[in-house]
Amino acid sequence: MASLLDSGARSGESRETGWVNRLFTHEGSTPDYQELTFRLKFTLHRKLLDRINLEALSSMAGERVRAEIRAAVAKLVEEEKTPLSLVEKDRVIEEILDEVFGLGPLEPLLQDPTISDILVTTPHLVYVERGGKLYRTPVEFKDDAHLLRIIEKVVSRVGRRVDESSPLVDARLPDGSRVNAAIPPVAVDGPLLSIRRFGRYALKGEDLVTKMALTEGMLELLKGCVKARLNVLICGGTGSGKTTLLNALSSYIPEDERIVTIEDAAELRLQQTHVARMETRPANVEGTGAIHIRQLVINALRMRPDRIIVGEVRSEEALDMLQAMNTGHDGSLTTIHANTPRDGLGRLEVMVGMANANMGIRSIRQQIASAVDLFVQTSRFSDGTRRITHITEVIGMEQDVITLQDIFLFEKTGITEAGKVKGRFRATGIRPKFYERLKQCGIVLPTQMFQTVVEIN
Repeated sequence: MASLLDSGARSGESRETGWVNRLFTHEGSTPDYQELTFRLKFTLHRKLLDRINLEALSSMAGERVRAEIRAAVAKLVEEEKTPLSLVEKDRVIEEILDEVFGLGPLEPLLQDPTISDILVTTPHLVYVERGGKLYRTPVEFKDDAHLLRIIEKVVSRVGRRVDESSPLVDARLPDGSRVNAAIPPVAVDGPLLSIRRFGRYALKGEDLVTKMALTEGMLELLKGCVKARLNVLICGGTGSGKTTLLNALSSYIPEDERIVTIEDAAELRLQQTHVARMETRPANVEGTGAIHIRQLVINALRMRPDRIIVGEVRSEEALDMLQAMNTGHDGSLTTIHANTPRDGLGRLEVMVGMANANMGIRSIRQQIASAVDLFVQTSRFSDGTRRITHITEVIGMEQDVITLQDIFLFEKTGITEAGKVKGRFRATGIRPKFYERLKQCGIVLPTQMFQTVVEIN
């Protein structure tokens, strides 16, 4: 329990009591509620450490521990004789409990299901993303040291570290939220913390249709591609909904197939029972022991997978992923950062070249053309909405060039007075080359779906 309590205030706070009253009664001074509560919380933390019986608490269940700590904090608040109302005292108690059991000032944000990103730029500057838009919050940390302690609490829970020799770290919270932190010397103005949150329930394809991220026809096509074991690569920028779409599409993998997932930070939430999950590991203090995605992809091939899902390819592991797709592990899914399907092809070529396999550009393109069946492009628009803008088929090679053809597109046509993006989902009228492959798998789609136009106003 001691490691969870904020011990940093011991050296910096006066041990005498009554400072709260002096803050309010000092002649000519103006009460500062925020400064008051910051100092009160740190003082109470120190006193709490002095009074609680750690050995007794270690034998209690989680809920009982919280109740015991709450009672102790409430007693300490009363002893301070602070000029606070009952509501303010209750809030201070809750904030101290958040410091002890959670992530301090961030806990209220983590409890808000409408927030998708929490971005701490400085201890006094915290933003959130809600509905695709950024908003500044009134949440603040006391100082850099306070923020750093919260970061250390996050990374220590998953066995990782952050210090001057290792100032960058990726981690995850128990609810699956993805965390990135940077501290000095790489963070110039103090510690930086970014938390990418995911909904309590993974969105399904039908939910994405309701949100107008795609049309019913587009969903039926993608559902058929997953069931027919086509290899699908999802492209998009940061925060464009790649992982959300990957989760949704993975739900159409049959329950009787063995799925192996590989990620930097485990965030996929597959609904199937037979899922083997693997996650990379950073280097230890000596700089050794790191396990990269490429090693996990190679290892996955020895695990008798029916499907391999890589959270994101970003380096030389792209070659091993393509080879897996070409050697019987079809039906694989992965994501890549790219602005268009053509850009995605270019990035794949570069990443395969990083594998030092001495492959010529034509050989690389042949690998890609024979492995990838479909690109799905996601984009985030100025109004915060996320939509699928391209469903693009890989046709093959024409001389030294990989040929693509768009099956569905989203075309932006304008913006309403309220700032909402207007546009239309448009089928290009081309029936995909893999249409016959779907029919062979018993998936029959109406041909008229490739002639549809859906307006978004």
